[in-house]
Amino acid sequence: MNGILRGVRRGLRALGRLGRQAGQGTVEYVALILLVALIMAGVVTAMKGYKTDQGKSLGDTVLQKIKDSVDKVQF
Repeated sequence: MNGILRGVRRGLRALGRLGRQAGQGTVEYVALILLVALIMAGVVTAMKGYKTDQGKSLGDTVLQKIKDSVDKVQF
């Protein structure tokens, strides 16, 4: 009987931990940043495929801006 109660308490504590939202905002921001990066990579790839100077210069500009932004990040 005592072992069953202990198991129920452990289960309730585990459910309580699952319901917490600590760190969820960070995960959402990371997912949003990855989504934007994926879209930007697609735009750069698509624009480099065009044979016009406008497409190539736009792709190069976007790529340079991304590189500049990454270089400014400090850990």
